[in-house]
Amino acid sequence: MWAAATTRTPASLGRGVLSAVSWSPLVFLVAIAAALGRILQPWVFMWLICIAIFAGLKWVTWWKTRARVPHAGWRSVAYLVAWPGMDAEGFLDGRRAGPAPGWRAWLAALLKTATGVALIGLVARRVPSSWELLQGWVGMVGLVLVLHFGVFELVALSWQSVGIEVVPIMDHPLRSTSLGEFWGSRWNLGFREFAHDLIFRPLQSVVGPGAAGFLVFVVSGLIHELAISLPARGGYGLPTLYFALQGAGVAVERSGVGKHLGLRRGVRGVLFTCAVTAGPLFLLFHPWFVRRVILPFLAQLGAGVGAV
Repeated sequence: MWAAATTRTPASLGRGVLSAVSWSPLVFLVAIAAALGRILQPWVFMWLICIAIFAGLKWVTWWKTRARVPHAGWRSVAYLVAWPGMDAEGFLDGRRAGPAPGWRAWLAALLKTATGVALIGLVARRVPSSWELLQGWVGMVGLVLVLHFGVFELVALSWQSVGIEVVPIMDHPLRSTSLGEFWGSRWNLGFREFAHDLIFRPLQSVVGPGAAGFLVFVVSGLIHELAISLPARGGYGLPTLYFALQGAGVAVERSGVGKHLGLRRGVRGVLFTCAVTAGPLFLLFHPWFVRRVILPFLAQLGAGVGAV
């Protein structure tokens, strides 16, 4: 038994070193951001820790893919610094190629960007100062439109134009007819790709697919705690509760009762999805975050309370 153990030690040590190399940048970057957060304004801290989390996760996905997918070196650099998605294999593989986008796709992305800019620069600043939470929410919707549905989609279209097979990280989430479809294949595909490959797959063989899927939502909640509650210095636990509710909702949807009620299709599926995602949204973007992070950031953009 001792001999067998010693023969496995080098391989085990090798895997341990590789795992440390892949995950240590994420831990290091988040730790540095958290340390600097003590001296930064909350909105600056939010962007810093978001960038740290994003960069760390990008490194993890690239590190685990780089050796098994044939690709030119420039693709690695482009993936790490110029693509918001997490599908390293699809981006790096030079053997893949997709069709160039049509003008309608470009126009739609530009319109969403312009709508977001209008919400931030025109609508939010005209909300009465006594309705500060509403102003913050209008500004947040504008930010999501500009970044996730606008700029990120324009980046995807640019890569598609030069023959790189990428998919925008937002795939028409309002078309979802089930909660599982919303989170699994339409909303923020960047996180979905990372979570499926590096969290769900390893866990499902240990705890089963249902529990593994729920734990993915819990991990998402913890990541949002870092990006939302920590900069706001308040509301701790609420983002995790929000994503736990999403995991519970998916479980209900896929249960015998959910199937009997038709929660995965048609109008009932749409209504159930809207109720579970939008109903408790205040838990995710809680008042501490809106008041201490979003409103000061809007003020920096000239769209804050009292801007007009």
